Amino acid sequence: MALKQGDKAPDFKLFNTDKTEVSLSDFSGKNLIVHFFPAAFTGICTKQLCTLRDGISLYHNDKTDVVAISVDSLFALAKFKEEQNLNFTLLSDFNKVTSTDFGAIYFDWILGMKGVSKRAAFVIDKNGTIQYAEVLESAGDLPNFVAIDEVLNNLN
Repeated sequence: MALKQGDKAPDFKLFNTDKTEVSLSDFSGKNLIVHFFPAAFTGICTKQLCTLRDGISLYHNDKTDVVAISVDSLFALAKFKEEQNLNFTLLSDFNKVTSTDFGAIYFDWILGMKGVSKRAAFVIDKNGTIQYAEVLESAGDLPNFVAIDEVLNNLN
């Protein structure tokens, strides 16, 4: 079941592309935008993350941070981050725990793949409460970046 506005965000501990463990508590006192995406190096996922990259000045500041999560290995994510010049943290949910906890997982996806992150976006406030939640059923759709901006403007 997907999380919704007003829910407490579940804690997570995932590795970033520098092989450092990152947890939700690392962002305590800041707003956090969490994007989930199905697979590195695919068209819509690249568009989603490059939209974040290109608009990062709207998001990444002393009050807000950004992470993007997929079930790809941290090694694949490191190459993806390098090739796309992504300027925010990518986290590997290789064991699918965080995607499941956020309700952002396809148990059955395309071509028989199982356990792939759904495309989703969450805004978590500095107290760990979800202020925006969007879990997309179609991997071809993009999150509503305008709605995310509005929520952040109200938080800042």
